Amino acid sequence: MFTRPSLNIVDCISFNAKFRGDRVAFICGEHRINWREFNKYTNKIANSLVKSGLKKGEKVGLLCLNSIDAIAVLFGTMKAGGVIVPLSLLLTPQMIACLVKDAACRFFFTDSYLKPLADFSLLEVDSIPKEKRISIGFEEERYTLLQSFIDESSEDLPDVLLNDDDEACIIYSSGTTGAPKGIIHTHLSRTMFALSMTISAGGISASTVMIATTPLFANTFWGTIMPTMFAGGTTVMLTMFSPGGFLEAVHKERGKIAMMVPTQFQGVLNHPDLNKYDVSSLALLICAGATLPVPLKKQIIEKFGNILTEAYGITEGIATNILPEYILEKPTSVGIPVFGADVRIIDDEGKGLPAGEVGEIAGYSHWFMKGYHNNPQATAEMVWLDERGRTFMRTGDMGRLDDDGFLYIVDRKRDMIVSGGLNVFAVDIEGILQQHEEIKDVAVIAIPHDKWGETPLALVIRRPGAKSTEEEMKEWANAKLAKYQRIGRVEYREEDFPRNVLGKVLKRVLREPYWKDRS
Repeated sequence: MFTRPSLNIVDCISFNAKFRGDRVAFICGEHRINWREFNKYTNKIANSLVKSGLKKGEKVGLLCLNSIDAIAVLFGTMKAGGVIVPLSLLLTPQMIACLVKDAACRFFFTDSYLKPLADFSLLEVDSIPKEKRISIGFEEERYTLLQSFIDESSEDLPDVLLNDDDEACIIYSSGTTGAPKGIIHTHLSRTMFALSMTISAGGISASTVMIATTPLFANTFWGTIMPTMFAGGTTVMLTMFSPGGFLEAVHKERGKIAMMVPTQFQGVLNHPDLNKYDVSSLALLICAGATLPVPLKKQIIEKFGNILTEAYGITEGIATNILPEYILEKPTSVGIPVFGADVRIIDDEGKGLPAGEVGEIAGYSHWFMKGYHNNPQATAEMVWLDERGRTFMRTGDMGRLDDDGFLYIVDRKRDMIVSGGLNVFAVDIEGILQQHEEIKDVAVIAIPHDKWGETPLALVIRRPGAKSTEEEMKEWANAKLAKYQRIGRVEYREEDFPRNVLGKVLKRVLREPYWKDRS
C-alpha cells in the first residue's frame, strides 16, 4: 500500500530549482536570486541549523526587515524541521523578549538594521548563546555571522522528514499582554492556505511578478509570497514600504500583482510623481489587512482600472475575497469565502442566523491554525460546530451575509482597532493607561484617521485632584506603548461612560459621534 506523501510549502523550492532553476525567484533592491541558488542557500541554512543542534519542532526567532537573506532563513528553518517565529519590529524590546521566551526560541537571527532592537531585546534572554545568535550583514562579538554559520554546510536537501501536522511557524497576533497569542500553523495549513489563495486570486503563474509590500512578520506577507512560490513566479520584496519604492518596483520589474493595506494604497495615490511611473503591467491589486473605504476603493479603480479585489480574514485561518467584477456592484462587501472555505453568521447563543441578520462571523477552512501556542483555553473558546459537526472558528468580528452569500463587516466584537493594516487591541492600551495614578477609568476606541484608517482615542475619567493635561497623559502612555499602538489623542470626560445593565461600557455609543460623517 502506498503512503500519501506529505504536502508542504518548502517542497516547491526544490521543485522550482529542478524545473525552473534559472528563473528569478526573489528580488530585493539590487539583489536577486534564481530558484537553483535559492534552493542551495536554504539547504545550507537548514543543514547548519541541524548540525548546530536544532531538533524537529524547536523554534527559531527572526527579527529582520524583508531581504533575500531573511526569507532564506525563514524557509531554511522550515526545511530543517524547525518552527520559524517572525518577530515584529514595531514591538518594544521587552515585548520581543517576552515572545522569544514564550516560544522558547533556540536560535535567533537579526540583521544590521534591527541590531539595536535585537541587542536590547536579548538583554532579557539568556537562553540563546552567541553561537546561536546569528547576524545578517554585520559582525559583532555577541553574534555569529550568517556566512560563517553556513560556510561548511552541504547544499543538499537535509535528511529531515516533514509531515503534514509538523509545526511550520508561529505568528504572534499580539505581544503586548502577559499571555501573547502565538498562532501555530503546520506545514499542511500553510500549504493549503497558499493553494487556496492561488486558486481564488487567479492569474498567478510562473510568469507572475508579485510585489511584496508588507513586512515578513505579517500574514499578508505569507499570503503574497507563498502562492507565487507554488506557481514558480518571481517575488519582488520591498525592504520597507514607501509609495515611491512601490512605484519604482512596479515600473522597473514590470510587477503584475501586488497586495497592500489601505494606508499603502492611499500613500501611492497621493505620491506627487504617480503619473511619471509606468504601472500598466499591473493586472491585479489586492487590498487586505483592514476594511477599504468606498471612496478610496473608487479612487484606486479610477487610477488603475477595475483590477481591484478586497480580502478579509484572520491569521488563524479564515479568508474571503471579492473579485473585480463584483467590487462596484457590492462596494461595501468583502466577498465570498475563498476556495476550500465557508462562512456562517451566529448569534450569542451559537445559533446560525439567516441572511441579512447581524451576528458573529464564524469561518471554516482547510488551513486552520493548529491552535494558540501555550493557550488551550483561548483555542477552545474559538470553536463552533455547525449542524454537520464541522469545526468552525469564531472570529470575534460582527457581520452579515446578503442573499447571494456575500459577507459584510459590521463591527469588531472585541473592539479591535485596525491602524495601518495592523491589529491594535484596545484592552492592551487600556491596561497601560490604567497604571497611571490619576486615571479612574478609561475606554479606548477607534476613530477615523486619514492616513492610517483608524487610530486609538483614549477617553479618560480622572480621579479627584488630577493635574496632568491631555497632552501630558498621551505622551506618558505612548512612551510605554509599541509604535503601532500609540494613541492619537486623549480626551477627558467628566461623566461616566454609557454602560449596559451588566455594567459593560457601550463602546459603539462612544464611537458613533466620531464616525457619523464617514461612509
